[in-house]
Amino acid sequence: MTALLRIEDLVVEGRPPSGIWVETVHGCSVEVRPGEVVALIGESGAGKTTVALGALGYTRPGTRFKNGRVLLEGRDILTMSTRERRDIRGRDIAYVAQSAQAALNPAIPVVDQIAESLMLHDIADGAAAKERAIELLDLLDLPHPEEIAHRYPHQTSGGQQQRIMMAMAMACRPRLLVLDEPTTALDVTTQIEVLKAVKDVIRDRRTAGIYVSHDLSVVAQVADRILVMNRGHVVEEGATDKILHDATEEYTRTLLGAVKPRPTRDTAASDWDPTAGQKPIMTVRGVDSTYERQRMFDRIEREKYVLHDIDLEVYPREVLAVVGESGSGKSTLARVIAGLQPTLNGEVALGGETLPALARRRTREQLRRIQIVFQSPDQSINPEKRIDDAIGRPLELYFGMSGSRKHDRVAELLEMVGLDPDHAGRFPAELSGGQRQRVSIARAFAAEPDIILCDEVLSSLDTVVAARILELMRELRETHKVAYVFISHDLSTVASIANRVAVMYAGRIVDAGLTKEVFAPPHHPYTQLLIHSVPALRQGWLEEAIGGREAEAGLRSNVMLHDLPCPFRMRCPVAIPGKCDAEPAPRRDMGHGHAVYCQHTETELFEAQDRP
Repeated sequence: MTALLRIEDLVVEGRPPSGIWVETVHGCSVEVRPGEVVALIGESGAGKTTVALGALGYTRPGTRFKNGRVLLEGRDILTMSTRERRDIRGRDIAYVAQSAQAALNPAIPVVDQIAESLMLHDIADGAAAKERAIELLDLLDLPHPEEIAHRYPHQTSGGQQQRIMMAMAMACRPRLLVLDEPTTALDVTTQIEVLKAVKDVIRDRRTAGIYVSHDLSVVAQVADRILVMNRGHVVEEGATDKILHDATEEYTRTLLGAVKPRPTRDTAASDWDPTAGQKPIMTVRGVDSTYERQRMFDRIEREKYVLHDIDLEVYPREVLAVVGESGSGKSTLARVIAGLQPTLNGEVALGGETLPALARRRTREQLRRIQIVFQSPDQSINPEKRIDDAIGRPLELYFGMSGSRKHDRVAELLEMVGLDPDHAGRFPAELSGGQRQRVSIARAFAAEPDIILCDEVLSSLDTVVAARILELMRELRETHKVAYVFISHDLSTVASIANRVAVMYAGRIVDAGLTKEVFAPPHHPYTQLLIHSVPALRQGWLEEAIGGREAEAGLRSNVMLHDLPCPFRMRCPVAIPGKCDAEPAPRRDMGHGHAVYCQHTETELFEAQDRP
């Protein structure tokens, strides 16, 4: 079959601060046929995204094409005029970026952003284009698509933003999709739905795809062929089955070995109970929060809450993981703790001292002791400032450092997170997504805090780099006595690092305890759903998962109804009619510091979860 896209001997150069152009991609060749998905895998900085962007005839700032051809049905995109390239982008080739927050315009409603491409390419007029936009949002399983369509991007969760960007790319029904980590920001249940949508589009429309990812478990579900990249070179290429089971290169085997298994009691690495013999360093008591603006004498209904009566403790040197689907309230909880989101009720206390609800009312010392690393470094690092400024600001603010002392400390922090000190003189756009996230982590440690709120900090990192960051976090926890609130949808990673886990759904904690206990049956039905939605490193898992009981419940509806006695009952495969919809779920003590909020007893949960 004739290739739809052929990249031949592509050479890309980059210009570091020295000003001398150096090759970053070395003679890369890729072929993609109609209906085929070719995956590019490798560590952060391997050149995956650079090659994928080359399919659109685009290079990032600070880079340029030196040699090679990019042929779309025989036409070389690199020799096209600017107008010709603009005409094929969105219509014939569409791109899904790694960072939805950076790609979406914060000042334009979602529906207008999706419809824009349809109107620019004269595929549909205003009304028809907006109708098509809502259909796409519904296809990607976004709750209340008509409502979300008229929201602004900041009024949606990170996972919802990623699906909105998928809808934008699919709007004109392009012949080639370039997918750059499209499920990185998604929770495991939403990831299944998006992967299913990608496979359906490719099968039904014979769409070709270039899939950039560091998650080999995901690649195994969608890719026909895999190209393994390392430092700008293609080091191995082959059919997906061959790469997964008979890789010849040591580097490929290293990537495969970094994939973590589904979480169980046995994969939970921590045996330490941080609650034994220690007082909490931070407590959260009875916290409610909402995005609604509270007006004088007005009462906000509980269905508008995004957090409901949250109780948490964080102990010195522990890793407390907070897990759940997109929209469950994980990131909102982190923002409340950091003072970036107001509370309606309740309090946050640090070292026994109640903190002001908002960061602007906290002292400099209180601010120093709680740091936050956001999910998207593109939104938290000033693109017009160099890296040494980003990391140096907390050194100036909290410790008064300047001159050579600050310069040396910035270099130490960069080395600490695995970056060359020379990166201090670069701008964020000159770094990969994973490298920018490591800069964010270095900036948080610069303040020498007691607690670091880690909001999906590993989602943009490849498995090998993520493993190094996790090891670094373990070392720093011991040497600096720092505690982490680790917010993630990656349950396998949580099992490897967390001492305790809190599972959130619809703004509530539904399951909490020591990691070994939370990941050992019986689980809360929602925890069971999350565990069974973790991809396995084998082909065919996606089709099996879609047909399973847990996935059926997960895909039934991801609308989180905050005003029900048990908000999960609409999706729960073991819901009790007349009880779960009428009475708040009681706290069930499962023993060994494990508590589940469910109508079922421990015995009933065991029996329910043993059923096929």
